[in-house]
Amino acid sequence: MIATKKNKQSMYDTVMKQFNKTAGIIDLNPNIKKILEITNNEIVVHFPVKMDNGKVEVFTGYRVQHNNALGPYKGGLRYHPTVDVDAAKALAMWMTWKTSLAGLPYGGAKGGIQLDPRDYSDAELERITRRFTYALGENIGPEHDIPAPDVNTNAQTMAWIADTYMSTISTSERSQNQHVVTGKPVGSGGLEGRDRATGFGVYLTTKELVKSRGESLKDKTFIVQGFGNVGYWASKFLIADGAKMIAVQDAHATLFDEDGISVDKLFEHSSPRKGSIKGFEDAREIEPANFFGLECDILIPAALGNQITGDNAYKIQASIVAEGANGPTNEEGEAILLEKGITIIPDILCNSGGVIGSYFEWLQNRNGELWELEEVMQKLEKKLLQVFKKVERAVEERDTDWRTAAYILAISRIETAYNQRGIFP
Repeated sequence: MIATKKNKQSMYDTVMKQFNKTAGIIDLNPNIKKILEITNNEIVVHFPVKMDNGKVEVFTGYRVQHNNALGPYKGGLRYHPTVDVDAAKALAMWMTWKTSLAGLPYGGAKGGIQLDPRDYSDAELERITRRFTYALGENIGPEHDIPAPDVNTNAQTMAWIADTYMSTISTSERSQNQHVVTGKPVGSGGLEGRDRATGFGVYLTTKELVKSRGESLKDKTFIVQGFGNVGYWASKFLIADGAKMIAVQDAHATLFDEDGISVDKLFEHSSPRKGSIKGFEDAREIEPANFFGLECDILIPAALGNQITGDNAYKIQASIVAEGANGPTNEEGEAILLEKGITIIPDILCNSGGVIGSYFEWLQNRNGELWELEEVMQKLEKKLLQVFKKVERAVEERDTDWRTAAYILAISRIETAYNQRGIFP
């Protein structure tokens, strides 16, 4: 079963260890290191919302803004019981590295509300979202901090945020603030293809890595942890390219079928069940603890952070781990995987299709344009391939692992920006 209550501090520990390791390798300027190892702003808001039964509940929301040296803060909002300041700090730092690696004019932020959305009606979630947006006030904005969907949030959530935020702006300027969030529905200023951008990035980086080994995805087997937006689209693209999904795990069930699981049938089953894969009849349920030990070519952790640890990494038989989630592998787990010769496509590369798609949506709104799906996917593929090749070169030149190479590129770009600009005053 997907681990949700493992040491809450450890995601932050992981990102700091990764940062400190890279800082040592590149001999990062100590003054810049001091800046990057802290967050710029940590916003905590408590706000009341009336429930359907007439009672009032008070919710806690978070927004952590790590660094904006390269541009406005950018990052998702998640609705999950594990949301807290430490988790948001870790995820915000990863967003800084991710946007830098992708060559985007953004910094990193993250946030959300500590709740389980399954406990609330759609009407309650709308009121919670709108009240959270109002509570955040000017801490978000189209040229300051641009949220996007994350775990348990979606295009509808973003539409509510955009509408609430724009309602606080004077009438004559509302249309100029549509890009306060990305990941909106297409009819409300969203980008065609933004829904599949993250999953497409997971698929494309996996495909390129396999191709670099002189192989193809045909008949490659893969297993996916998490069947939300990322897990679904990554699986759909991989299967369309000849790969076979033999197992899926979410918080409710672990499914296995060595002959392959239909991604479309599983989606049809899970959609009306709030995303739960439990009860799917075309695959058998197995013990959750056996998931990581399944024999396969590719493992895609696309759920929460801290899933691959020192406790289970030794079980993994895949030759590629493609990180669809943010921070799914902790330091101990990574050391074991690398020792076993397993290649990890790091989250800041593997799932960067989402923030690249968000950048395209932001530009589309900013410029008053409408891009078609085919054009978006071409731009997305071109950008992802550029970033992949850049990391691949760094892996070869430095004779290192993929995460270290990606971190070196990301942090070096920010260091250059500080060196060129100087520190105010």
